[in-house]
Amino acid sequence: QVQPVESGGGLVQPGGSLRLSCAASGNSFRCSAMNWYRQAPGKQRELVASITTSSTTQYAYSVKGRFTISRDNAKNMVYLQMNSLKPENTAVYYCNSQYRGGSYWGQGTQVTVSS
Repeated sequence: QVQPVESGGGLVQPGGSLRLSCAASGNSFRCSAMNWYRQAPGKQRELVASITTSSTTQYAYSVKGRFTISRDNAKNMVYLQMNSLKPENTAVYYCNSQYRGGSYWGQGTQVTVSS
């Protein structure tokens, strides 16, 4: 089991950048696929970016070229670098780990893009 804890959210102006961090406890981090999801008010939770155990990445079309997911297995950390942020990126961002059929969620961190 890998329990994620997010940090790094906040208020940023349109066009700005923010880096989210996800600290993952547990001994199975290296064997876990890691994902970032987000949920905007009144909308369903959606997958933003994912990274496999071999660091292959995938992105939602709307963030491709602006967001970058990465992992540091030595520190049990996953990051989401978000550049050129837009107001529609406002949401609660969740870190998710997947290991042996299990799926584990963090509590989420709020990202607000507004002038």
